[in-house]
Amino acid sequence: MSHLFGPVPSRRLGRSLGLDITPYKTCTFDCIYCQLGRTTNKTVQRQEYIASDLVLSEIEDFLSEGEGDVDYITFAGSGEPTLHSGIGEMIDTIKTMTDIPVAVITNGSLLFREDVRGDLSNADVVLPSLDAATAPVFRAVNQPHESLSVDQIIEGLRMFREAFEGEFWLEIMFVRGVNDGTYEITALSDAISAINPDRVQLNTVVRPPREDVGSVDEDEMVRIQGAFVGNFDVEIIAETRIEVRADILPLLERRPLTLDQIAGSLEMHRNEAAKYLRELAEQGVVVETVHGDKRYFGANPHPPTKS
Repeated sequence: MSHLFGPVPSRRLGRSLGLDITPYKTCTFDCIYCQLGRTTNKTVQRQEYIASDLVLSEIEDFLSEGEGDVDYITFAGSGEPTLHSGIGEMIDTIKTMTDIPVAVITNGSLLFREDVRGDLSNADVVLPSLDAATAPVFRAVNQPHESLSVDQIIEGLRMFREAFEGEFWLEIMFVRGVNDGTYEITALSDAISAINPDRVQLNTVVRPPREDVGSVDEDEMVRIQGAFVGNFDVEIIAETRIEVRADILPLLERRPLTLDQIAGSLEMHRNEAAKYLRELAEQGVVVETVHGDKRYFGANPHPPTKS
């Protein structure tokens, strides 16, 4: 299985070639808003989950066919990428292969570790998240590994930002009634002022989350935006599209598509797209076919009737 996905259009990074370097849902958190479902391996243990040489070989093969329309090579995917002990080596090697900038999307939970900070030091852009600044809300929204504390994470973000020479964009995911209260926003504002990122990007729950939690409405997001003041840009990046399943079917009614084509069209990781396709296939509205060596998904021309 390839550990590359895309290039896919990204809200923040343009055309992004994704690198998925940890097993599905291997993470330090079990966030209540995660669109990929529950964490199945909650851990802080760093190891070479996937052979670094294999990932680098796939990158080399991709680049040998031409760099194409790629704005960033991005470590992201279905787990926490800084859990991979070889991420620093991979970043450094990719930088020798191409001038395409390297980005890392991370939950920021391990940046208190000197080895992790060193591993990410050569990236061009690091995009960590910080969804809470107080212990109770941190536990409620991120459901972290028991060894992690929010104060430790905030200090790690601050230490990394202080030494990092690239771009540092901090994302906050707001969940209605969980981390959008006045006290928590004030605490987040104080923490972010200490971290001093280049950008603060505000998001809210849009795609179906693992728990039944809600999004913050547009007016409230604008109010929250005004609460963050500092030497950084603050932008709202929340999507307007809210029903992924309803978006998939019109694509497949036009023509059959591969999993990667569907994921790219909907700006999501292929594991997320696969989750919705499985649900639609179980409902009988999507069918799979194989042509050559590729698997295609299409709308069922004779879907089951609702009783």
